[in-house]
Amino acid sequence: MLDPKIVLMFFTTSILLALSPGPDNLFVMTQAAQQGRKAGLLVTLGLCTGLLFHTAAVTFGLAALFKASALAFTVLKFTGAGYLLYLAWQAFRAVTVTGAAAAVDQLNSGALYRRGIIMNITNPKVSIFFLAFLPQFVEPAKGQLSAQFLLLGAVFIIATLIIFGAISLLAGAFGESFRRSAFARKLLNRAAGGIFAALAIKLALAQR
Repeated sequence: MLDPKIVLMFFTTSILLALSPGPDNLFVMTQAAQQGRKAGLLVTLGLCTGLLFHTAAVTFGLAALFKASALAFTVLKFTGAGYLLYLAWQAFRAVTVTGAAAAVDQLNSGALYRRGIIMNITNPKVSIFFLAFLPQFVEPAKGQLSAQFLLLGAVFIIATLIIFGAISLLAGAFGESFRRSAFARKLLNRAAGGIFAALAIKLALAQR
């Protein structure tokens, strides 16, 4: 089993990584500001579910495929970029409403949860990051490597839940006043669409 000091160091590093600006926390912030804190929390749960995929990918060697195969990497990243462009299109064409109709119910909970999963698993750079990051904290002398990878993945998910959950609450509270105004909500939708489009371009241009 891993040394508790190593686990604590990994948890601290994971917190700092979750706090650093990136596509996932920006995605959560945008969703929470646009649709409320519940939307941000549901998307966060989806993203963390996606991290289970990446943890398994490292544990069972799939991440190495994305690193070694240009075709696999390209197919996955363009799938993700296409999905983000679809979200941008949805945001730009969203009907501007206020009050209760502007709440999270615009998208059901399952749709928001799936949105987080798709956003995460269609980014091959996350798997490659895990492939480079997790092995730095494993200790072959401490037991089965697969068990250590799974433990580290779980710790990373907990850190992500804490930070992204906080982002959801703060962004949701900040966006609440905007959602009461039709004009401000229109601006918020346009801003969300622009952010999704920018993330799509960034992902499409990503290199292994």
